[in-house]
Amino acid sequence: MLTEINFDGLIGPSHNYAGLSPGNIASAIHAGGVSRPREAALQGLGKMRANMERGLVQGWFMPLPRPNAGWLELLATDFASAEPHMRAAAFSASSMWAANAATVSPAADTADGRCHLTVANLMTMAHRSHEWTDTLAQLKLAFANPAFVVHQPVPAPFGDEGAANHMRLAPSHGEPGVEIFVYGKSGGAFPARQHVEASKAIARAHGLSADRTLFIEQNPAAIAGGAFHNDVVAVANERVLFCHESAFADRKASYAAIVSAAPWCEIVEVAEADVPLADVISSYLFNAQLVTLPGGEQALVVPTEAMATPSVRQWLDTHVSGNGPIRQVLPVDVRQSMANGGGPACLRLRVVADPSTIDPRFLCSATKLDRAAAIVAEHWPETIAPADLGNPALVERVILARKALLSALNLSQLG
Repeated sequence: MLTEINFDGLIGPSHNYAGLSPGNIASAIHAGGVSRPREAALQGLGKMRANMERGLVQGWFMPLPRPNAGWLELLATDFASAEPHMRAAAFSASSMWAANAATVSPAADTADGRCHLTVANLMTMAHRSHEWTDTLAQLKLAFANPAFVVHQPVPAPFGDEGAANHMRLAPSHGEPGVEIFVYGKSGGAFPARQHVEASKAIARAHGLSADRTLFIEQNPAAIAGGAFHNDVVAVANERVLFCHESAFADRKASYAAIVSAAPWCEIVEVAEADVPLADVISSYLFNAQLVTLPGGEQALVVPTEAMATPSVRQWLDTHVSGNGPIRQVLPVDVRQSMANGGGPACLRLRVVADPSTIDPRFLCSATKLDRAAAIVAEHWPETIAPADLGNPALVERVILARKALLSALNLSQLG
């Protein structure tokens, strides 16, 4: 039976605040701070557990090998001699944000009736550009069943950052839908990360129908304000598009195109007058998981920061008390991820599929979550300060921690 599965990135033992992501305001603000990898991973596991308890199907991806010695070797250096900024890039735990792992088109949308995934190249940021090879290995393992097609990344020079710039509207998850690719252009001093040609290439590779595929430009003002990905200002689920009025470059034309392709959809727009863009960015209101609960109600899984922002809380309270499509707001504590610029939606990749077609090692259960939490509690560093990144003892601990996790979950083949 087809259902939506949220695959979260399990936060790795090298989680740190190196401030490597220009345009990501939270990352910049906390650059140089002391991170708490153990707390971060337990918060992420807690979010997964809470969603499972709500009746949602939950999957996960494992942390990638860090520091990435192979990448440094290609740059004719190694961890001991690399410059600090290159060492930090090799140490990055940003694969935790699984929304950037790939772009996914469910079987109902594709020409061959299979679910297609294209691994993101993430080439606009050095620290993320070397993720795709190991991410691809996980995707090929998790989705080896013939029901899936896993594609290589879009080649240079076209940057692709995955599902964070992709939305899907459909009457229900298993029915044919409308796929919306949101691309960017430069926003002030900040780079746009999704190239329109990358989006078009993915649509072609996935065999999407032209009349159910849209390419919409992100508002440069939103990028300049800190919305480095579309999912910071918009999120979609089944019939609902939830977005800020400043999400798209041409608001009226974008809405008209969406309604024309999906006349059954409902656009829920948050006005600048009600929630200013600055509050959107700081609270990550839209970087929330908009999900359909087993009873059919739509719920918004928001970071606790959203409920602590007065304008956001007022808007949410008013919407839920009215007759809007979002019927529940479910706060979750992912502060460690938020401090590095990723909310609940960043931490997950949505895949509509039959769970029986997926390698069961990538599907969660309460027992597996308990096992992972025990490994994290024992092996993950409690804190990492910027100066620690040059410490060989930390390198060894991070490597051994990941190996312990993979062994416990029967995934040692990931290396």
